[in-house]
Amino acid sequence: MRTLFRRTGMTTFDFEFHPRYRYLLRPLGVRQTNSFVALTDDDQFHAKFGRWQVKTPIANIIGFERSGDYKWFRAIGIRGSLTDHGLTFGSTTRQGLCVRFAEKIPALIAGPSHPGLTVTVADVDGLAAALIERGVPG
Repeated sequence: MRTLFRRTGMTTFDFEFHPRYRYLLRPLGVRQTNSFVALTDDDQFHAKFGRWQVKTPIANIIGFERSGDYKWFRAIGIRGSLTDHGLTFGSTTRQGLCVRFAEKIPALIAGPSHPGLTVTVADVDGLAAALIERGVPG
């Protein structure tokens, strides 16, 4: 499984897909082949999770935090939080990175816009390091 690779113009991080939860994501159209987080050379943050995607300038990211050991029913799939209105692209319960935005991103599911996005990439430390390298405070 690749966790980080360079495509022309971007650094890409794959989602970690726990085998137990793949069957829950298939009906949503979410697969390893169409899910990733990319930091582009033109300073864009792009998270794609099946047919859903978030794009915002890296300058819009005001911070991030590692989290993990989630309950499956709160983490798997595309989820909106009733508490903080954050969005989750979840493919595993093990770990993730919550990226916080200065300007909220438009709602992808019913409800208010989202102040943050949690992504369950395989290389959380690598994504965190790449964001720090681009000036985002950890």
